[in-house]
Amino acid sequence: MGPRLQDRIVDLILERGLAPGESMPTEPALMDELGASRNSVREALRALHTLGIVDIRHGYGTFVGAAPMTAFTPGLLFQARQSLGKDASVLADLVEIRRILEVELIGKVVPLADEAFLAELDGLTAAMESGERDADERFHQALYRPVGNDFALQLIALFWTVYYRLEAELEPPRKAVSEITHGHGDIVAALRTGDPAAARAAMTEHFADIENRVATLMGRIAKKE
Repeated sequence: MGPRLQDRIVDLILERGLAPGESMPTEPALMDELGASRNSVREALRALHTLGIVDIRHGYGTFVGAAPMTAFTPGLLFQARQSLGKDASVLADLVEIRRILEVELIGKVVPLADEAFLAELDGLTAAMESGERDADERFHQALYRPVGNDFALQLIALFWTVYYRLEAELEPPRKAVSEITHGHGDIVAALRTGDPAAARAAMTEHFADIENRVATLMGRIAKKE
């Protein structure tokens, strides 16, 4: 009954139009409405809490969650770490999907990039050059904000988290930090030209080093077999 009960609770949330942060029906109310035992309801709620669909706040109650993409981080990270023992294919696939997504999105950013936005990106590039550890991630998050696709931003954040948890498995970057920072500058410069093709080319080049490092790792694993 577990997965089916979870689906019925999700259907209840949607049918009642409950928004993130709103209170869920109490356990007794769910038991009566769904015809399920207390243990079954609690088990279903715990499973939905793991997915971020509900938010269980001990002492306060259960609320509708925002279901962020970060809920998928443990599972994706587990798959990627498992693949490192075989062929690193999950990590390679993840980097490829992220490149495809970002190269497509950067073209959409071009007509939306005003001078204030470009100045913000300049500041983040300078922050990365000065050694701020999270500046690279902040740059990529800010880069696609004008597009207004929150789902894409969550996906990029998810891929970013998984990749950087596994980065220690890769060889050190072939490029110096100054070269990587220069790559960010190239992206901003391409945006300033107003040419979507130039922006996509700059982003593709930005990913070349990451993909080469993953390919090296895959070759190293293959030699061990």
